[in-house]
Amino acid sequence: MPAPTLPLIICFGDSLTAGFQSPTAECPDYQETPYGRFLAERLGDRARVQISGVCGELTAEMVERFERDVVRQRPAWVVILGGTNDLGWNRQPAEIMRNLTAMYERAAQAGIRVAAVTVPSIRGFDDQIPRRHELNALIADYCARRNLPCVDLFTATAEPGTHRLAAPYSNDGLHLTKAGYDLLARLLYEQVFKDLLR
Repeated sequence: MPAPTLPLIICFGDSLTAGFQSPTAECPDYQETPYGRFLAERLGDRARVQISGVCGELTAEMVERFERDVVRQRPAWVVILGGTNDLGWNRQPAEIMRNLTAMYERAAQAGIRVAAVTVPSIRGFDDQIPRRHELNALIADYCARRNLPCVDLFTATAEPGTHRLAAPYSNDGLHLTKAGYDLLARLLYEQVFKDLLR
């Protein structure tokens, strides 16, 4: 008997999904350490993980490619992380949430389960932190009302007092380090996939 096809998880988003890391003096070469790679290591032979991250992408652009890059692939799950770039371009949280909602709902229509991720904080631009709180509250509220898993990447990677993106998890104040991407993978594994894919 042929082995059953392993369930597919698609990690969908922008540079935080692609795993972009800014070069450092210790590691001057460009690096990609996508959290999907660390998630795949944790899942082993229980699932396949596909990474679909486009650097610089806005949530409206994510919506445009969602059908092709997610729905047509027929995954069991999609992890959606988007909104950081929109906030950088001064898009309003409500507008960003409309785009995220469009993806959440399209996935549900196609029988794809959704795991939402909140956008992480930022360092060096304190005036941008309140809108991240506002967007993340919208994401968390939507997930709570529809019983969707929501991984709070913001809280996990922010300094408790200042709410800035903590230095161990980012060397440029925006993207994550390997430690940050690995932390996201661990949170997804422990909170969403650990027991569901046994």
